[in-house]
Amino acid sequence: MQPSSPTRLYHNPGCSKSRGALELLRERGIEPQIVAYLERAPDAEELRGLLDLLGLPARALLRNGEDAYTALGLDNPNLDDAALIAAMAAHPQLIERPLFVHGGRAVIGRPPERVLELL
Repeated sequence: MQPSSPTRLYHNPGCSKSRGALELLRERGIEPQIVAYLERAPDAEELRGLLDLLGLPARALLRNGEDAYTALGLDNPNLDDAALIAAMAAHPQLIERPLFVHGGRAVIGRPPERVLELL
């Protein structure tokens, strides 16, 4: 799946923020393609494309409260984007959620209302 593809939500149904973002979109008549990223992790190329759409460095997409963050030593400030992207591709629970892609742009839906910025 290419990051420039149609409207989609990188979604974790176990996350209240992700569920909230999806509800906000559906209330506005938008049914995004749901990407269950924990079941099919985005590869490094897809993650780079998402970061380009977000306009953010890889570290901004990392969930630093996850056990894998500490176990993998991802708090090391010397790690470059390639290393961080590789870690997210291998451990998708490290990817911040939800991610909403629409109109050639992307946003991290925290708080969930941020998804509305792209509409």
